[in-house]
Amino acid sequence: MASLDLQSVSRRFGATRAVDGVSFSVPSGAFLALLGPSGCGKTTLLRLLAGLERPDAGCIEIGGHAVAGPGGFVPPEARGLGMVFQSYALWPHMTVAGNIRFGLRLRGLSRTEEQARIREALELVGLAGLDQRRPHELSGGQRQRVALARSLATRPALLLLDEPLANLDAHLRSVMLAEFRRIHAALGTTFVFVTHDQDEAMAVASHVGVMNAGRLEQLAAPETLYRQPATPMVARFVGAGRTVPVEVLGRHGPDCKVMVQGHVLTVPGAAPKGQGWLCLRPRDLVPAADGPILVRVLDAQFRGGQWSVSALLDDGGAAQVDLTLPHAPHPGEALALRLTGGWVLPRDSMALAPAMAGGVPA
Repeated sequence: MASLDLQSVSRRFGATRAVDGVSFSVPSGAFLALLGPSGCGKTTLLRLLAGLERPDAGCIEIGGHAVAGPGGFVPPEARGLGMVFQSYALWPHMTVAGNIRFGLRLRGLSRTEEQARIREALELVGLAGLDQRRPHELSGGQRQRVALARSLATRPALLLLDEPLANLDAHLRSVMLAEFRRIHAALGTTFVFVTHDQDEAMAVASHVGVMNAGRLEQLAAPETLYRQPATPMVARFVGAGRTVPVEVLGRHGPDCKVMVQGHVLTVPGAAPKGQGWLCLRPRDLVPAADGPILVRVLDAQFRGGQWSVSALLDDGGAAQVDLTLPHAPHPGEALALRLTGGWVLPRDSMALAPAMAGGVPA
């Protein structure tokens, strides 16, 4: 197992800041998911951890040992890590056992120890008995397991997974997510999992780091990201949230008093007095005859047995919200809504984000 500590890590490609001043810490044995839209820097950050890229600034420590920074640079093969690529990177002319053995050859193991490691890795990923097959004789899910077994056979302290489920269908992704959780629990190895799919990240990770334009917006437990987003980007990206501009009248303990359409509402939050954002998700709004929030329906689509409705706040502005209804409303129909949840964050959330992005408890 290996802890991870990054301090102000940056990587440029020309004028582009692929990774921009990223700092965070996660404990040994964590399952960290790096989440964000395409081009946000998550894969570059993974390559920096692997030693496939050198940072332009900052320091990276793995297991308490500096591997990149002003004091020097440790190459990938000396970092004690394994890596599973999106393409699997299996040798087509080798058997399953041969592919796994390839990763062990530089370890100086005896033939007996190599065979024991191969057998152990195949049993761990559920491929016992398939050691003599070649990659073309395997399904996509089985090839993914071989790539995972090859990395696990070296017994790494840190395992890096770069979009490992991107080439699998929805059913196989679900199966492999369950396998990742099982294997992580069995081994206690620190995992770092890169994905653009928030459902994948939230399903498997103990810690999720949301990246945007090279910066770390927030790092927290999945439930915290969903319920207490630190920035508007996280609020909108995680859980299909909408952000509504509000005036924060004051804060009392864990709650904020906010003004919405002339009504004072009490909502959980972490915003000081002033201008703020109210993060709302579909489950946070329900129709109510005396509801204080008035909207007009823009669109409705039938999904999962209910109608997913987009609506515009009926206050002359451009703020939108989403909700679910058991019946189809008409475009332009007026609805009164009551709040059942939500989260208030500052309009300028830079003061809030650093405190919530540095790491979370084990």
